[in-house]
Amino acid sequence: MIFGPLFPLFLANVLGVRTTIIGLITGVTEGTESILKIFSGWLSDRMGKRKIFALLGYGFSTLAKPFMYLTSAWGQVLGVRFADRLGKGLRTSPRDALVAASSLPEERGRSFGFHRAMDTGGAVVGLGIAAAIVFLLQEEILELVQSTYQRIVLIGVVPAVLAVLLLFFFVQERHEIIVQENALIQQPQRAEGGFSTQFKVFLAIMFIFTLGNSSDAFLSLRAQNLGYSLFHIILMFVVFNITYAATSLPAGILSDKLGRKRVIALGWLIYALVYFGFAHTVAPWQVWLLFAFYGLYYGLTDGVARAFIADMVAEERRGTAYGLYHGIVGIALLGASLIAGWLWVAISPAAPFFFGAGLAAVAMVAIITLIR
Repeated sequence: MIFGPLFPLFLANVLGVRTTIIGLITGVTEGTESILKIFSGWLSDRMGKRKIFALLGYGFSTLAKPFMYLTSAWGQVLGVRFADRLGKGLRTSPRDALVAASSLPEERGRSFGFHRAMDTGGAVVGLGIAAAIVFLLQEEILELVQSTYQRIVLIGVVPAVLAVLLLFFFVQERHEIIVQENALIQQPQRAEGGFSTQFKVFLAIMFIFTLGNSSDAFLSLRAQNLGYSLFHIILMFVVFNITYAATSLPAGILSDKLGRKRVIALGWLIYALVYFGFAHTVAPWQVWLLFAFYGLYYGLTDGVARAFIADMVAEERRGTAYGLYHGIVGIALLGASLIAGWLWVAISPAAPFFFGAGLAAVAMVAIITLIR
């Protein structure tokens, strides 16, 4: 997460890349990642194993990250980013299935909320370190410089290596029984074939919402477009991640009690208002507030959506289900990033945010009316 907010600024400030190319790089890499999530989820179901895919995925991303230190052209950045996203594509769906299998049905929201809180808490620490580096090396310089980014890349490799080691030594799974147990328990559902109508409708709604959910890279560019320095942009993402981490667990618990779709719909409403705000904002305090509420949107929806999928799909098919979910989201993100890059250049920097707010409103109405 250290690299996330800085990645588009490295492309724009250091390499001089246009927003259309940034949208292309983001869309291609995230789209490829999403296709691999489908395959890795399906394969983990077939093998009845989750941990090995998570371990390989985190390991592959860790090996790719240091090469960002050497990049000097956007084609090289695309290659390194592509390798990093391959690792994420390999691990995400099996990891989500592993979390679901480790949770009681009545506490899935809590479990996914805790997972997202811990993941995002690490991002807060990472971004805090990045902010300190920027403060020490280029406090008065508005745009990111290459030497600063290279320092951040080297430091960011350390927690990535530690994560792989922790996963290898301390995370356990139920070996060889995911498929075997459910072959007996869920045989009627297996005979029916396919997924439930509700799950398919949910995927369609997610596609609509995500088509307007352009990469967070555009939030960094928008903040810089409004005149904020690199140091302040990093601090804004710290605020975002603090809110995200603080609200993920309570949102998960709330979804266990009130139902998933209500919490997700509330999150999408907040998203629509935040994106509408990014299109209109001019005052400095408004941008800080918008980043905080953007974190609230993530806290309300990210873990809860994953718990919702576990509710709708039998355990033996959850790897495939999470793969389809992440795949649909990633394919839509490819379109969203390309659309946002075009709208930014062809109309105005505010245009992508109007578009995203409108589709979020449509998705919110759809999930309330179409999902029972």
